[in-house]
Amino acid sequence: MNNTVRATRRTAGRTAVAAASFLLLTGAGILAAPSAFAGIPGASSAADRNNDFDGDGYADLLTGAPDGTVDGKEGAGYVTVQYGAPNGIGTRNTVPKGRVQVLSQSSRGVPGASETGDRFGQAVATGDLDGDLYDDAVIGVPGEDDRTGRVTVLYGSAAGLGAERTATLTAEQPTAGARFGLAVSAAHFSGDTVADQLVALDQNGLSVFTYHAGVLRRVGTPHSTGRTLQPAYLTTGDYDNDGLADLVVSGYSPDDDYAKGWSALYTGGTEGLAYRSDLHGGLGTASGDINGDGCDDLVVGQRSGVDETAGDADAPGGLIGVYYGGGEGPGGPEGPGTAPEWWSQDSPDVPGTGETGDAWGNDLSVSDVDGDGFADVAVGAPGEDVAGHGAAGAVSLLRGARAGLTGTGAQYFDQNTPGIPGVAEDDDAWGAQVRLIDTDGDGRSELLAGAPDENAGDGAIWVLPASGSGLLAEGSWAYGAGAVGGTAHGAHFGSVVDE
Repeated sequence: MNNTVRATRRTAGRTAVAAASFLLLTGAGILAAPSAFAGIPGASSAADRNNDFDGDGYADLLTGAPDGTVDGKEGAGYVTVQYGAPNGIGTRNTVPKGRVQVLSQSSRGVPGASETGDRFGQAVATGDLDGDLYDDAVIGVPGEDDRTGRVTVLYGSAAGLGAERTATLTAEQPTAGARFGLAVSAAHFSGDTVADQLVALDQNGLSVFTYHAGVLRRVGTPHSTGRTLQPAYLTTGDYDNDGLADLVVSGYSPDDDYAKGWSALYTGGTEGLAYRSDLHGGLGTASGDINGDGCDDLVVGQRSGVDETAGDADAPGGLIGVYYGGGEGPGGPEGPGTAPEWWSQDSPDVPGTGETGDAWGNDLSVSDVDGDGFADVAVGAPGEDVAGHGAAGAVSLLRGARAGLTGTGAQYFDQNTPGIPGVAEDDDAWGAQVRLIDTDGDGRSELLAGAPDENAGDGAIWVLPASGSGLLAEGSWAYGAGAVGGTAHGAHFGSVVDE
C-alpha cells in the first residue's frame, strides 16, 4: 500500500474520462468503511441523472472524505467537487486541468464548524431540491454534536456550488448517537412538486423534506410494516415507469440475527412515499434500466451462501440479485417480494471464481458504458485476492441487454491489469467504491473505482475511460485527495463517491 498514485492522465486517442463502502463479508463479521449513499432518478442515461451543479449539461462528481483532516481536526471531513466538461473531469494537475472545489464546515458560509469526528461527507447525494434546474449537494454529517448528526445542503447555481445559499437539517427529535445523516438521497418522489425531495436516514428511521416558500420543510416519516431493519443504504429508481421515483432502504435485520441483507421498497406517489414490500438482498444497491424497457431495475448485494432464494449455497465470494422493473415494481410480472435473479462470480461467463471474503457485490453502480441503450452493472469486489495479495480488490462489469443482465462480454479489472496505474498490494480494497458516470457528455459512462486504503490509508480513485466496446484500461489514470485540493493523510479518499 505504499505505491504512490499521482494525478496523471495517459491518453490513447480521445477517450472519455471519469467514479460507494467496503463491507468485508466474512464468516467472522463485517468490517465497514465509510460509504457513499445517494439517490438518483435511476435511469440509465446520464442526461436523466441529477448531478449537474452548474447547469452546463455535463455531470459533476461529488466525493466525500469523512476521515479527512480539516484545520488540524482529524475526521472533521470534507467533500470535493469535480465539474464535468467536454474532456470529462480532471484535477489540479491533469492536462488540461479540471475545475475542482473542496468544501468543509470550515469553508466560508457553510453551516457549522469543523470538529474532530464530525465526519462531514460520510454520506453524499445530489438533486434539484428547489426546482431551479441547478442540482444541489446533500451532505451527511452523522458525527456532529455527539453523533446526533445533521444534514447540510449546498445549492447549485450557474457558478456551481457555493455557500451563498445553504440549509442545515436535524432530526425531528435529535438524539445523541442516532447519527442523523448516515445516509441521504434526493429524487422526485412526489407528484405535488416539480422539485426533488430529500430523504435523510438515521438509526431511528427516515425523514423526508420538501422545498416550500424558500425553506426545506419536514413533510413526513414513512414507516415500514415489514420486518425490522437496521438501515444503512439508500437507492432510488422509477421501477414502475410512472414518472415518480421509488425508494429502497437496505441493511440488516435483527429478525435473522443480521445474517443477510434485506431491503424495504417505498413507492413514490402523489402523497409521497409509501411502504410496499420487503425484498431479499441489500448490502450494496444501485438502479438503472438494464433491459431497456423503460422501467428501472434494482440490483442488490447479498452476503454469500445465506439466502435460501439464491439456489446457490456455495457462493462464498458474494452474490448480486437483479429485480427487473415493471408495472408492479421490482420483480417484473411477479411483483415485489419475489426472489431476484441471482449472480455470482461462478455464474456463466462472469470472470473470476468466488472465494471466501471477495465481497463481490459490496458496491454496485448501474449505467450505460458502451452507449447501446442498455445499462451495465459495475460490481466491486474489494476483498478479491490478486497475485497472492489479500484484499487487493477488483471490479467486474456485467452487460445489459434486451433479455436482461448477461455475462457475455463481461470485463474484469484490477491494479495488475495492463494499462491501469499502480500495482496490486495487500489490503488496498480497490473497488470498495464503484461509480459509472458520463462526465464528458458522450453518452457512455466511465468507471471510477475507489481504493480507500491505498497508500497506507490516504486513498485514491482510478478513472477507466468508456468506449463503444466497454471500459478501457488503456488511458486510465488515478488521483488522490491532494490532486483536488484536499488533505491526503489518512483521508481514505475514495471511500465515499456519489452514486
